[in-house]
Amino acid sequence: MSSLPLTQHPAAAPPEEARPSFFYDLGDVDSYLAAERVNGVLPVVPDWVPVDASRLPQPPREPDRAALAARARERGMQELRWPARWPPRSRAALVAATYAKQTGRAVAFSLAAFRQAFAAGRDLDELDTVLLAGAACELHPNALLKALERDALAAALDAATAAAVAAGVRRVPAVLVGGEVFDGEEGVDLAARAAG
Repeated sequence: MSSLPLTQHPAAAPPEEARPSFFYDLGDVDSYLAAERVNGVLPVVPDWVPVDASRLPQPPREPDRAALAARARERGMQELRWPARWPPRSRAALVAATYAKQTGRAVAFSLAAFRQAFAAGRDLDELDTVLLAGAACELHPNALLKALERDALAAALDAATAAAVAAGVRRVPAVLVGGEVFDGEEGVDLAARAAG
């Protein structure tokens, strides 16, 4: 019998084609804000799909730091701390997230990586940051290091990004529900109404 993620109950699991998809880039602060609430807003836990936002039709733009910090405070989140290198380089972390997804740990790894970047202000391009996120979801450091060297995982990330573009994703974060894409952090609420 296959195991299910802890956040999903067998009776609540919709057919895979009907399940919403949540597309995000670990270096995107809007994706972080959306990630912290998407599982609680949608009626079912979506399929978390890491994508390389630099390869989307609308790559991330410079964030309004004051507005985002205010939004985080309103939601009772930790104060936003910005990585020193901006824009952040998230490619290695995204490859690691692709590996985590293959092991059933996409949500746990991605939330840990987001928090390392935007709650602790750590650089996602640093190996220690990726390993800390992996440790938070019980990914063995040696397995994660080997995964980062696998060309097939980088190719899988690129394929997921291309598939997202083909599905209509133009920027992150984005939620795909029933063939319709809702993008931007505000898209989470619109997707929840559509999935209702």
